[in-house]
Amino acid sequence: MKKPASSKPLAKFSGHLLLVGAGKMGAAMLDGWLARGLNPKKVIVIEPQPAKAIKALTKRGLTLNPKGKAAEAAVVVIAVKPQTAPDAVPPLGAYAGKATLVVSIMAGRTIGFLETALPGARAIVRAMPNTPAAIGRGISVAVPNAKVTAGQRKLATDLLAAIGKVEWVADEALIDAVTALSGSGPAYVFLLAEAMTQAGIAAGLPAALSARLARETVAGSGELLHRSDLDPATLRQNVTSPGGTTAAALAVLMGPGGFDALLIKAIGAAANRSRELAG
Repeated sequence: MKKPASSKPLAKFSGHLLLVGAGKMGAAMLDGWLARGLNPKKVIVIEPQPAKAIKALTKRGLTLNPKGKAAEAAVVVIAVKPQTAPDAVPPLGAYAGKATLVVSIMAGRTIGFLETALPGARAIVRAMPNTPAAIGRGISVAVPNAKVTAGQRKLATDLLAAIGKVEWVADEALIDAVTALSGSGPAYVFLLAEAMTQAGIAAGLPAALSARLARETVAGSGELLHRSDLDPATLRQNVTSPGGTTAAALAVLMGPGGFDALLIKAIGAAANRSRELAG
């Protein structure tokens, strides 16, 4: 019988983990790591404007904004804004040695950039999470460089799994499309809820009621998709009676220049912009 996966996969983590940037995404990851058994005494956080919750963790042994000589860390997780990377990343070389696993969740910053900025590091993973990470329901796509070992890949998976599902790709060029689809994707869903609200108002509903109906419909449909074994097309068909109201709406949404065409164009634009930002 296969042994069940441990609910505390980070309980046996050895060495120190350095988290650089504890904003919304970094803080969500830290919360997930602690829930998965990581000892706060093994965590170092560099964050110029730490939240109260981060400061409170110092009472449990977490090191915040350390002073003095840096020691090599087992893992360095970089969660700063990409535009600050040229200044923020090179000083991390003091923590990143030959045995260090570097995990970056900076949008647009390539493995090549990280290898140049951190010449002492060998193993580098670039990952793209998304904002549902804040509730543990995100999805991250990761790509390793050639120096990442099987053990380091598993460790990276355990760290990223703290905020949701994890997928791996071998080709870094795919990260631009990943960024456009899942990285930016939550904004498309929120826009859908906004548009449905406005459409309901245009159809005669009171604004507050329309907003509640749109929010719950989008949230409930997402949860149904999450729990169901059926693919999205089948779930859509299950709602659609021939000649009914849903069919009338879908004839517009799925017609020429409709929803599919718009999303293909939108995601293509986002992927192109991602490539531009990466240089």
